[in-house]
Amino acid sequence: HSRTKHLTKSRADEDPLVSIHPSIAARAMSSLRRTDLLALSHLRNDGRKPGEIRRMTVKMGPLTTSGSASGSALVQMGLTVALATVRGPAECARRSDELPDRAVLDVTVRSAPFAPGGDRRSANPQTDRRLLEQSNLTKKAMEAAILLHLFPRSRISIDIVILADDGGRLCAGINAATLALVDAAVPLRDMVCACSAGLASGAGADGADVELVDLNALEARSFGGEAAVHLPCATMPQRGTVVLAQCESRVSIDTFERVLAAAMEGCAAVFDIMQASVRERAAALLAARNGNASIESGF
Repeated sequence: HSRTKHLTKSRADEDPLVSIHPSIAARAMSSLRRTDLLALSHLRNDGRKPGEIRRMTVKMGPLTTSGSASGSALVQMGLTVALATVRGPAECARRSDELPDRAVLDVTVRSAPFAPGGDRRSANPQTDRRLLEQSNLTKKAMEAAILLHLFPRSRISIDIVILADDGGRLCAGINAATLALVDAAVPLRDMVCACSAGLASGAGADGADVELVDLNALEARSFGGEAAVHLPCATMPQRGTVVLAQCESRVSIDTFERVLAAAMEGCAAVFDIMQASVRERAAALLAARNGNASIESGF
């Protein structure tokens, strides 16, 4: 009996919560902030694991049936929403714009006034530096995949509108543009899948750096008060080719390779979702051709 009392006393000395009433201990645990609980579980600020992408939803052809576009796609990655429309291949308005051996590709990225969280001003896609840069990057990624030589002296226009921005709008726009091209029956070498990755300093269980996949807006700005390592990446997964990799932070070669490998894993996860949506779209069109079409629910 004395030995039992001694053990009970030693446990109470080691852990103060043992001697506290259960209701008081429960209130103490509930007073912890959500961020603290996520940090203790080694999860990110939105509850995801380091190598997990955000919830991705795809809707192909939301504007195609109206006749205003050859193909369209609506992509949602987390809280970021991008709508892409494709027009063409069509004749160029001016003969001076034509190229004799391939088609001309025009890409425009625009942001809705209500898309960003803080600034509600409407940005001009012709003068805004970030929108121009993202348009140029998207154009280079799409030129690597589209078989432009099949449409000489013609023009293909891609218009991307960011409807909601919570980080990763470049990746969401590229994914939406790829699906819109597939919906428009434009021949591609491979689907271009985009996903971002970053590095969280000291976020591991032993204080090591951890690679994060598909960064949101908060993670892309900073992590733990330090500047974030943010690397948007676009690949052609079936070919194993990287068509876009941009990192503005100064990192070592080993760190860059680690972050790039994490981004490519995210692109592979995005490819699985995009491939499933393409097959679902093809099955729906085949059913409609055979007279077995059904009314689909909204996005």
